[in-house]
Amino acid sequence: MAKEQAEEQQPSVELKKKSNLKWIVIILALVMVIAVGTAAGLYFFMKKETAKPAAPQQLTVATWPMEAFIVNIADTNGERYLKVVIQLEVNDQHVIPELEQLKPRLRDSILDLLTSKPYKDLIDLSGKQRLREDIAGRINNSLSKGKVTKVYFTDFVIQ
Repeated sequence: MAKEQAEEQQPSVELKKKSNLKWIVIILALVMVIAVGTAAGLYFFMKKETAKPAAPQQLTVATWPMEAFIVNIADTNGERYLKVVIQLEVNDQHVIPELEQLKPRLRDSILDLLTSKPYKDLIDLSGKQRLREDIAGRINNSLSKGKVTKVYFTDFVIQ
């Protein structure tokens, strides 16, 4: 009988050993997964911090002068004229060669715009601002790269 009790106890001891070994393997696997995850996370976060951020492309602002425009004012029957000198501010200096190439088209478009403006629109400050916006819009429609950001009147005479 003692043998039978000893045989009954042996399988339970072996079962306990297998059960303990199973838990040890599971815990070790979990520790390994956590360690690998932590190492990978630190690697990627440290890599982002040490990587130098790319410097944003700095577009150099440039101005492009145009020749003087002298036009008759629309509603004055040729009694008044406007002389205006314009400088264009562009967002990139690489646009200037394109402006040079389009110069005849741009001058024609601006001349059409200036001759259509009545005297009262040219005297008024808000009218001048609208004229700036109209000029910039017409020129930007012709450009394929870059754009005109501001229009400056360096000379504006109504006689």
